[in-house]
Amino acid sequence: MTSQQRALGKPAQSFQATFKELKFSDYRGKYLVLFFYQLYFTFVCPSEIMPSSEHAKDFGKPCCELLGVSVDSPITHLAWINTPRKERGLGSLNIPVLADVTGSLSRDYGALKQDEGIAYRGIFIMDGKGAPHQMTVNDLPMVCSVDKALWLVQAF
Repeated sequence: MTSQQRALGKPAQSFQATFKELKFSDYRGKYLVLFFYQLYFTFVCPSEIMPSSEHAKDFGKPCCELLGVSVDSPITHLAWINTPRKERGLGSLNIPVLADVTGSLSRDYGALKQDEGIAYRGIFIMDGKGAPHQMTVNDLPMVCSVDKALWLVQAF
Protein backbone atom coordinates (compact mmCIF):
# COMPACT_ATOMS: atom_id res chain seq x y z
CA MET A 1 0.00 0.00 0.00
CA THR A 2 1.45 3.38 -0.98
CA SER A 3 1.16 6.49 1.15
CA GLN A 4 -1.56 7.71 -1.22
CA GLN A 5 -3.78 4.71 -0.54
CA ARG A 6 -6.28 4.49 2.28
CA ALA A 7 -5.30 3.44 5.73
CA LEU A 8 -7.47 2.67 8.70
CA GLY A 9 -8.59 5.88 10.35
CA LYS A 10 -7.25 8.13 7.52
CA PRO A 11 -9.89 10.58 6.18
CA ALA A 12 -11.26 9.76 2.74
CA GLN A 13 -10.91 11.87 -0.40
CA SER A 14 -13.89 13.55 -2.03
CA PHE A 15 -15.60 12.11 -5.09
CA GLN A 16 -18.35 12.84 -7.60
CA ALA A 17 -21.24 10.50 -8.36
CA THR A 18 -22.46 9.65 -11.82
CA PHE A 19 -25.70 11.60 -11.93
CA LYS A 20 -25.53 13.76 -8.82
CA GLU A 21 -22.69 15.58 -7.13
CA LEU A 22 -21.83 14.01 -3.80
CA LYS A 23 -19.16 14.76 -1.25
CA PHE A 24 -17.99 12.80 1.77
CA SER A 25 -19.18 15.74 3.85
CA ASP A 26 -22.73 14.86 2.70
CA TYR A 27 -22.38 11.73 4.85
CA ARG A 28 -21.02 13.31 8.05
CA GLY A 29 -22.49 11.60 11.08
CA LYS A 30 -23.37 8.44 9.12
CA TYR A 31 -21.44 5.31 8.34
CA LEU A 32 -20.64 4.89 4.66
CA VAL A 33 -20.03 1.62 2.81
CA LEU A 34 -18.03 2.31 -0.32
CA PHE A 35 -17.86 -0.78 -2.49
CA PHE A 36 -15.83 -1.28 -5.64
CA TYR A 37 -16.71 -3.72 -8.39
CA GLN A 38 -15.34 -4.66 -11.77
CA LEU A 39 -16.79 -3.52 -15.06
CA TYR A 40 -20.45 -3.63 -15.95
CA PHE A 41 -21.73 -6.30 -18.27
CA THR A 42 -19.52 -8.90 -16.58
CA PHE A 43 -21.11 -12.02 -15.16
CA VAL A 44 -20.32 -11.32 -11.49
CA CYS A 45 -21.05 -7.58 -11.39
CA PRO A 46 -24.80 -7.85 -10.62
CA SER A 47 -24.12 -10.22 -7.72
CA GLU A 48 -22.90 -7.26 -5.65
CA ILE A 49 -24.84 -4.30 -6.98
CA MET A 50 -28.32 -5.83 -6.90
CA PRO A 51 -28.09 -7.17 -3.31
CA SER A 52 -26.56 -3.86 -2.20
CA SER A 53 -29.44 -1.95 -3.76
CA GLU A 54 -32.01 -4.35 -2.31
CA HIS A 55 -30.50 -4.05 1.20
CA ALA A 56 -30.09 -0.24 1.12
CA LYS A 57 -32.97 0.21 3.56
CA ASP A 58 -31.37 -2.29 5.98
CA PHE A 59 -28.16 -0.25 5.97
CA GLY A 60 -30.19 2.90 6.60
CA LYS A 61 -31.49 1.51 9.90
CA PRO A 62 -28.07 1.81 11.58
CA CYS A 63 -27.66 5.22 9.84
CA CYS A 64 -25.44 4.04 6.99
CA GLU A 65 -25.32 4.78 3.26
CA LEU A 66 -24.03 2.64 0.38
CA LEU A 67 -22.12 3.87 -2.67
CA GLY A 68 -20.95 1.69 -5.55
CA VAL A 69 -17.83 2.49 -7.59
CA SER A 70 -16.55 1.20 -10.92
CA VAL A 71 -14.23 2.60 -13.56
CA ASP A 72 -17.07 2.54 -16.08
CA SER A 73 -18.13 5.79 -17.70
CA PRO A 74 -21.35 7.62 -16.78
CA ILE A 75 -22.77 6.51 -20.14
CA THR A 76 -22.10 2.86 -19.31
CA HIS A 77 -23.62 3.30 -15.84
CA LEU A 78 -26.75 4.74 -17.44
CA ALA A 79 -26.96 1.97 -20.06
CA TRP A 80 -26.65 -0.77 -17.43
CA ILE A 81 -29.25 0.87 -15.15
CA ASN A 82 -31.63 1.42 -18.08
CA THR A 83 -31.37 -2.24 -19.09
CA PRO A 84 -34.09 -4.23 -17.28
CA ARG A 85 -33.00 -7.07 -15.02
CA LYS A 86 -34.84 -9.60 -17.15
CA GLU A 87 -32.47 -8.56 -19.97
CA ARG A 88 -29.40 -9.01 -17.71
CA GLY A 89 -29.17 -5.34 -16.73
CA LEU A 90 -29.54 -3.71 -13.33
CA GLY A 91 -32.80 -1.85 -13.69
CA SER A 92 -33.52 0.86 -11.17
CA LEU A 93 -31.22 1.11 -8.14
CA ASN A 94 -31.73 2.33 -4.58
CA ILE A 95 -28.10 3.43 -4.25
CA PRO A 96 -25.90 5.85 -6.17
CA VAL A 97 -23.07 4.57 -8.33
CA LEU A 98 -19.86 6.45 -8.98
CA ALA A 99 -18.05 6.72 -12.30
CA ASP A 100 -14.34 6.50 -11.49
CA VAL A 101 -13.27 6.82 -15.13
CA THR A 102 -9.70 7.86 -14.30
CA GLY A 103 -9.37 5.13 -11.67
CA SER A 104 -8.13 7.68 -9.12
CA LEU A 105 -10.59 6.72 -6.38
CA SER A 106 -9.99 3.00 -6.98
CA ARG A 107 -6.23 3.60 -6.92
CA ASP A 108 -6.45 5.72 -3.76
CA TYR A 109 -8.22 2.88 -1.96
CA GLY A 110 -5.86 0.20 -3.23
CA ALA A 111 -8.67 -1.36 -5.24
CA LEU A 112 -7.32 -0.72 -8.75
CA LYS A 113 -5.94 -3.62 -10.79
CA GLN A 114 -3.47 -1.34 -12.47
CA ASP A 115 -2.36 -3.63 -15.29
CA GLU A 116 -5.98 -3.83 -16.52
CA GLY A 117 -7.24 -0.44 -15.31
CA ILE A 118 -10.28 -1.97 -13.57
CA ALA A 119 -11.31 -2.17 -9.95
CA TYR A 120 -10.87 -5.21 -7.79
CA ARG A 121 -13.83 -6.05 -5.59
CA GLY A 122 -13.56 -4.08 -2.38
CA ILE A 123 -15.60 -2.87 0.57
CA PHE A 124 -14.59 0.05 2.78
CA ILE A 125 -16.68 0.89 5.83
CA MET A 126 -16.17 4.47 7.00
CA ASP A 127 -17.33 6.15 10.16
CA GLY A 128 -19.26 9.42 10.39
CA LYS A 129 -15.98 11.34 10.12
CA GLY A 130 -15.05 9.71 6.79
CA ALA A 131 -12.31 7.45 8.13
CA PRO A 132 -12.24 3.77 7.11
CA HIS A 133 -12.63 1.26 9.94
CA GLN A 134 -12.78 -1.86 7.77
CA MET A 135 -11.17 -2.55 4.41
CA THR A 136 -11.48 -5.63 2.24
CA VAL A 137 -10.16 -6.01 -1.30
CA ASN A 138 -10.79 -9.27 -3.15
CA ASP A 139 -9.47 -10.60 -6.44
CA LEU A 140 -11.81 -10.26 -9.43
CA PRO A 141 -13.66 -13.59 -9.21
CA MET A 142 -14.32 -13.30 -5.45
CA VAL A 143 -17.55 -11.47 -4.64
CA CYS A 144 -17.75 -9.26 -1.54
CA SER A 145 -20.58 -10.12 0.84
CA VAL A 146 -23.27 -7.48 1.37
CA ASP A 147 -24.55 -9.43 4.39
CA LYS A 148 -21.09 -9.37 5.97
CA ALA A 149 -20.79 -5.62 5.33
CA LEU A 150 -24.15 -5.05 7.03
CA TRP A 151 -23.10 -7.23 9.97
CA LEU A 152 -19.86 -5.23 10.31
CA VAL A 153 -21.72 -1.90 10.19
CA GLN A 154 -24.04 -3.10 12.93
CA ALA A 155 -21.02 -4.28 14.96
CA PHE A 156 -19.35 -0.87 14.68
